[in-house]
Amino acid sequence: MTIAYWCVLFMGLLPIVAAGIAKKGFEGYDNAAPRQWLAKQTGYRARANAAQANLFESLPLFFAAVIIAVIADTPQHRVDLLALGFVIARITYLVCYLADWPTSRSIVWLAGLACIVAIFLQI
Repeated sequence: MTIAYWCVLFMGLLPIVAAGIAKKGFEGYDNAAPRQWLAKQTGYRARANAAQANLFESLPLFFAAVIIAVIADTPQHRVDLLALGFVIARITYLVCYLADWPTSRSIVWLAGLACIVAIFLQI
């Protein structure tokens, strides 16, 4: 399995990590209505939940970029490097979201998007 494919798997799981952080401790957690419970959260829980949503939203374009690049026989080392860059940007994004650093979060969000665009430009 290539590094880029490992990155796809990792990114598919990262939003679940953010969800776990949002639900950490389950204080008053209502499994019958988890979205309503999450909507009432504040602080790091609310930020982790927002990060979870954004992480999920970024997946289709990243997955498509990697798949299309591989189908197009793009040099694997380039796809791997850019996929790793995307993963690093998204992990940093989650950290920035949790730490409530909005400017840094926006910068690393843009870096992640740039990695995806760069994958497409390799095709």
